[in-house]
Amino acid sequence: MKKIAVLTSGGDSPGMNAAIRSIVRTGIFEDMIIYGVQGGYQGLINGDLMELNIASVADIIQRGGTILGTSRSDEFETEEGLKKAMNILSVYGIEGLIVLGGDGSFRGALELSRLGMTVIGIPCTIDNDLGYTDYTIGFFTAVSTVTDAINKIRDTSSSHGRANVVEVMGRSCGDIALYAGIAGGAESIVVPEKTFTNEQVAKKTLEGKKRGKRHHIIVVAEGVGKPYEIAKDVTDITGIDTRVTILGYIQRGGAPNVTDRIMATAMGHEAVMLLCQNVGNCAMGVKNNEVFSMDLEKALEVPKSFNEDLYEVLKVVSI
Repeated sequence: MKKIAVLTSGGDSPGMNAAIRSIVRTGIFEDMIIYGVQGGYQGLINGDLMELNIASVADIIQRGGTILGTSRSDEFETEEGLKKAMNILSVYGIEGLIVLGGDGSFRGALELSRLGMTVIGIPCTIDNDLGYTDYTIGFFTAVSTVTDAINKIRDTSSSHGRANVVEVMGRSCGDIALYAGIAGGAESIVVPEKTFTNEQVAKKTLEGKKRGKRHHIIVVAEGVGKPYEIAKDVTDITGIDTRVTILGYIQRGGAPNVTDRIMATAMGHEAVMLLCQNVGNCAMGVKNNEVFSMDLEKALEVPKSFNEDLYEVLKVVSI
């Protein structure tokens, strides 16, 4: 395999650039020609490809976002859009395509594989919502960002004797809320995977108040929704002034941390080495700190499991 391409799709995540860098430099080391697709699947349909060299990926390992740009493409989800994408890949002589993204991006890659393109998916999403891999690239950086925000919110919450509901990203997956809540010392963590009532959250907050606590952090995953309703009920039941902070897109930005840089570099390298052996249609992942690959379609079928043990730890350490 002599010509390959890389694209980033869906929501950006810290570590995408580190993966791009690894793919390009490994490919060049293996005497390949590497193209970067600008603007995700829509860029592929539009033919926005550029050849990448060593200089193209210099000084990007520490940068958040993606130098290739990303987008969500409705056109790519149509039969006509897929045909256009395959035609562009054929025109450029692309033999293998590496896709960086999450579930939706992987499903797009799977459709291309069914039309004959050799593809490899690298999991890049802060949500950590792909069940086949322990972690996705960008997740730990997002958790660090949220934890830092919780630390700052606690300072002002303590000063004013308030409670604060902190809504974090993750869609229907509560991993950011769980991990950042544990790391940030939250009193309550509300996630889609576990049933809860506002009264339970309020009771936990009131118990803290009775012990003399002046700050109360309640981390809520966006998949749960209604942070303002939770805050209102906590205020009404406890009498504690409760504010809402929605962290939003700051969770996606920023320099990737060490863990995400290393995972991205290792997965990018391994993806290219698989293509060198004409192996494709698979997803990269990490299990027990080891990089591995598995069939792409089977990877997408693995359900996401919630870390029940870590959630039980919260009940002990947040008393």
